[in-house]
Amino acid sequence: MLVPILIAILAAGALCVAYGVFVERRWYRLARYRVDILPAEGPDKLTLLHLSDLHVTAGSAKLARFLAGLPAADVTAVTGDIVGEPEAVEEAADMLRPVRGRFASYFVLGSNDYYAPKPLNYLAYFRKGRRRRGAKRGRAPELVARLEADGWVHLKNIRTCVSLDGLEVELLGLDDPHIDRQDLRVAPRHHPERFGFAIAHSPDPAPELAALGYDLAVYGHTHGGQVRMPVVGALVTNSDVPRRIVSGLVRMGRTYGHISPGLGTSKYAPFRFLCRPEATILELGRRPTATPAEPSAEPTTRVEPSAPA
Repeated sequence: MLVPILIAILAAGALCVAYGVFVERRWYRLARYRVDILPAEGPDKLTLLHLSDLHVTAGSAKLARFLAGLPAADVTAVTGDIVGEPEAVEEAADMLRPVRGRFASYFVLGSNDYYAPKPLNYLAYFRKGRRRRGAKRGRAPELVARLEADGWVHLKNIRTCVSLDGLEVELLGLDDPHIDRQDLRVAPRHHPERFGFAIAHSPDPAPELAALGYDLAVYGHTHGGQVRMPVVGALVTNSDVPRRIVSGLVRMGRTYGHISPGLGTSKYAPFRFLCRPEATILELGRRPTATPAEPSAEPTTRVEPSAPA
């Protein structure tokens, strides 16, 4: 009796792995959130397309088709790990060309953009404070140059002021916190009367950015856990954020943060389970007039993600 049970368990496990490798990791979807957070001055709405962790490798044709079919947005932000291998720099830049925002297109880099990936013991993700390993440098300068030539703005440890369709914004971009490249000395706000928007690869600095009074921040890196289990949820986050907020729209004080589940995986961990790859549109609307000093307590609308046609 025991042998048939063991065989059934192994078969079920093999089916789950096959599903994660051949189905779910390329089962892309688009999520939409409505957040009433814009000030009275400026536009009454603004759409933000948030992409992250594409991990583009040679021959990512299905991802290219998905990106090309996304709806146009006013602003696009890409929060790092754009390439999954140095050889894909040109392909990744071509893929991102159709998703540029009407008014602005921003990006930061992640560790996989700076360094070529290498195999890793999966159990290492469960260890706290695991040691960083040496890695071969990637082609980050070439990636940045190609994206900038297409009109993208690289926000590498910089805070600046911009205007987006009449919305006055104090904009912050941090280099990858996961590999200690961020410089929080640039983060303090100098113009709190402006709408504060922050972009970083990892959500590790989310508490600091909330304390500094940014209205909206977008992050990637966690892959939404990449492997989620019923009831338990994400097994790991690969960051300092709690597992319960590993992806989606969260709020810290007055700051809304969106943590993207990402669109790809490392080439050495090519699977997802109960955690579909996702692009997100944040539909930003004006704050309720009854409470002009604070954004709404919850997103007013959540349109459940669905696979694009």
